[in-house]
Amino acid sequence: MNTIETNQNKMDDHPTNGTDVLIKVGKNNDKDKNIVSKCYPLAKDFLRYDSNQEIFRQVSLPLKMHLLWGMCGPRSLAFKQSCVRDSTKPWNSVKLSRDKLKLKDKLDEETTWSLNGTSNNTQCWKIPDPSSQKLLWGKPPLSVLVVRKLYDADITYPFKDLVVWLIEEKNMMVYADRAAVDCCMIDTDPDFIKIKQKLILFNEDQVNLTAKIDFVICLGGDGTLIHASSLFQQSVPPIMAFNMGSLGFLTPFQFCHFKEEINKCLRGSASLLLRYRLKCVINCDNVTSGSLSQTKTQDLSSSSTLCDQKPANTYLVLNEIVVDRGSTPYLCNIDLYIEERLVTSVQGDGLIISTPTGSTAYAVAAGASMIHPNVPCLLITPICPHSLSFRPVVVPAGVEIKLMLSPEARSSAWVSFDGRNRIEINQSDSLRITTARYPIPSICAKDQMNDWFDGLAECLHWNVRKQQKSLPSMSSTTSLNSLISDSDTNN
Repeated sequence: MNTIETNQNKMDDHPTNGTDVLIKVGKNNDKDKNIVSKCYPLAKDFLRYDSNQEIFRQVSLPLKMHLLWGMCGPRSLAFKQSCVRDSTKPWNSVKLSRDKLKLKDKLDEETTWSLNGTSNNTQCWKIPDPSSQKLLWGKPPLSVLVVRKLYDADITYPFKDLVVWLIEEKNMMVYADRAAVDCCMIDTDPDFIKIKQKLILFNEDQVNLTAKIDFVICLGGDGTLIHASSLFQQSVPPIMAFNMGSLGFLTPFQFCHFKEEINKCLRGSASLLLRYRLKCVINCDNVTSGSLSQTKTQDLSSSSTLCDQKPANTYLVLNEIVVDRGSTPYLCNIDLYIEERLVTSVQGDGLIISTPTGSTAYAVAAGASMIHPNVPCLLITPICPHSLSFRPVVVPAGVEIKLMLSPEARSSAWVSFDGRNRIEINQSDSLRITTARYPIPSICAKDQMNDWFDGLAECLHWNVRKQQKSLPSMSSTTSLNSLISDSDTNN
């Protein structure tokens, strides 16, 4: 029988023998009964404390259905269910039988608080299971975008093999960047010449891919995945990344088995990781500044033109937004606002605002903690702060962060988005940063946890250390006492 074990550390509220307190429980007039116990109002089915057996008996139910004292708070889930206590176990180790738990809420008292209009006597928090995020296709994918690392001869023939297989055997429409095909230098290959006419080529700055692509395959490293992310400024199709770059922390698949891996993914049920992105709106003198609510709810404008349009001052990034001092010799002096509240002024080389995915990039080099990509948060990390007490902090994903140059700043600052598109910001300019509404659905090779910890171990060599030797056996070890006794004997 499956069981749940619960520990109870604080037993101050446990009723003692000989203590009888009359309390009227519930609101039902037809069940106006009294309960003899030291407890709070629990349910409409009244309880009587039996000091001999240390249990609460429910009056309106058979005596074999017991409700225990001390499991949780008086309005918590445990008090809404029926369970059996193992009399051989102490109160600090109580087991709840799953088949005894009743899922129907039996509380009918007035509630003392509510969350978003939901009564607290029915409020039950459910922690999401990372393994429950699976890729399920509503219909078989028909179009695929292949993104490859440019100017890398080692990827030329894997790119060709992949494209030929997708077109000839999977009968899929294959999209590719024109620059990726032009740099292939395989125009003389007969297999590639035969299928080149079937490729759908595009220029990344002239086409809207949002509604055309069902599936994305990346050949390269982490930078290739970041580039693929930048092609979609709205919803993003599932991305499958093969490690053919330098580091490969974000690319868990190996290309040597690409057919088996892609077939497995196309069948569905692959583990999926939603990687959060940041949205940054730059408010300059010549751009209308948005309010807090406007920035949070602002949607990237859709357009019927060829380009996947976004406002000229709006950026979506996967890793981080970096504000630095550029080439100036002066300290970067930035005011940091969170939810319109001035939190602090950053004085140093700069500031990093990163996603959980970006926590293992520039942020970890600046001393930040590594955060699993599934954790909804924003990471604020200073770059070489001129303060010994300025440490990185983590804030909820739902807040808005605003950055401005302090009035005392001696020079301008520069902002970059995933290491690209550097822009100079001056006095009265501001950056408003929130979590974007469009994450990156990244397909896992194994699952969320295994892929991440494998990447920490293989790519970043996390906690790599020569193993400490075990203690030698006691028979071969000379004790300190024997050494002291020998020394005394010699003297």
